[in-house]
Amino acid sequence: MKALILVGGFGTRLRPLTLTLPKPLVEFANRPMILHQIENLAKAGVTDIVLAVNYRPEIMVAALKEYEELYNVKITFSVETEPLGTAGPLALARDILGKDDSPFFVLNSDIICDYPFEQLRDFHLSHQNEGTIVVTKVDDPSKYGVIVNEPGHASRIERFVEKPKEFISNKINAGIYILNPSVLERIELKPTSIEKEVFPYIAQDGQLHTFELEGFWMDVGQPKDFLTGTCLYLSHLAKKNPQELATPSLDYIYKGNVMVHPTAKIGKGCRIGPNVVVGPNVVVGDGVRLQRCVILEGARIKDYAWVHSSIVGWHSSVGRWSRLEGCSVLGDDVTINDEIYVNGGSILPHKTISANITEPQIIM
Repeated sequence: MKALILVGGFGTRLRPLTLTLPKPLVEFANRPMILHQIENLAKAGVTDIVLAVNYRPEIMVAALKEYEELYNVKITFSVETEPLGTAGPLALARDILGKDDSPFFVLNSDIICDYPFEQLRDFHLSHQNEGTIVVTKVDDPSKYGVIVNEPGHASRIERFVEKPKEFISNKINAGIYILNPSVLERIELKPTSIEKEVFPYIAQDGQLHTFELEGFWMDVGQPKDFLTGTCLYLSHLAKKNPQELATPSLDYIYKGNVMVHPTAKIGKGCRIGPNVVVGPNVVVGDGVRLQRCVILEGARIKDYAWVHSSIVGWHSSVGRWSRLEGCSVLGDDVTINDEIYVNGGSILPHKTISANITEPQIIM
């Protein structure tokens, strides 16, 4: 089987982290985002993976070469000279996606869930139509484009409605599809939206179905959703693979869904959790409080600092008695001096902060 991962744009929503690495290589739960997807695609029998990229492909090529051998897959980079939307990349990769009659997966690179690729494949083959969209249910469908199924048919799609004012459905597109190669005949090699310019016509022909996702789902392409997705993922691990979470320590107290890399060093008297990821070679001083946050590789959190609902970038330093909160994001190699308060700051790489930041702002 085959798959195309839409890596696409510049990752502007996740800046300043994406100023250092392309978004798919930013670590989510201590592994590059895209590795979660490649691993699960390989488990489902996918042998050919196409990455549709238009930003810094040379970094992606070097980083992902090792995954080919590890998961016995062939990874091909389809480089766009101009942004092609969500459908154009399929046309660009036509030679690979259409090389045989087997269906292929398509997914957005910033989707985190319990990827149901095997069940999705089996369901798609069972209905023998052209396409299947994975859907997830939301509490407030008025914020989204929703999918309406045919009356009396559990899965066939009748139509799409953008931000309905009255309730007609609570199913939204989860950014994962499986399609027959015949879909490629519907797509031209130009900037095209698969959601607006392709799917409605497949549905019109009675050839498009929904597959309901069970469990958690999150688009982690911006900091607040990255943190929410981390919470959801850690809760998922606690139920499914609790051995991947931290074990109790006599030196520090942790509470609820904490992931600490084995190479990290945690000081005495710390309180960690719930919902915390501590990356490789991180050094956490004594008396530190970490809650609902992500600390990336090589960062240093000094004594008695407090980090809440924030992301600390690679090799950054948070000073003694300093406090980060309000969805603050530190880029690579940022220094927060001692006794500094940061609320909602988005701080670009290699900056030093020596004055309080009391409201959300970008520090360039």
